[in-house]
Amino acid sequence: MYKGLARLVGMEVIEGANSAADEISILEKNFKAFTFFYIHVKASDTAGEDGNIEKKVKAIEEVDSLIPRITALSPDVLAITGDHSTPTLLKSHSWHPVPVLIYSRVCGADGIEAFTEKECNRGSLGIFPMKHLMPLLLANAGRLSKYGA
Repeated sequence: MYKGLARLVGMEVIEGANSAADEISILEKNFKAFTFFYIHVKASDTAGEDGNIEKKVKAIEEVDSLIPRITALSPDVLAITGDHSTPTLLKSHSWHPVPVLIYSRVCGADGIEAFTEKECNRGSLGIFPMKHLMPLLLANAGRLSKYGA
């Protein structure tokens, strides 16, 4: 589904990833060829739907370990988020807010020191509809002539 949606909006899908580490290797090889990358890691969602907290934690920790490889590429903006919440307790998608982290040279810090649901809810972004995420990312990338106009 994600690949189909990417193609529908005009993105090129690069095949060959079987793990989060593979996705980052593909990113590293193709970073200069594109201006935007979307990376989807399914393992944490699947573990949430299975109710397997240990597997979900392991999947998230694997992604965490890959972040330095991404930041080493010096992206204009890095956003880390999900498409929905999948608590292991519910074994299903839920209505809970989805944490989002935005990193750029101009985004500023808000004093939040952990990327958790509770901490993100207290962060400077607060809780907002995700339809507002792309304008924030474009603004942080310097791609808007005037934010909100």
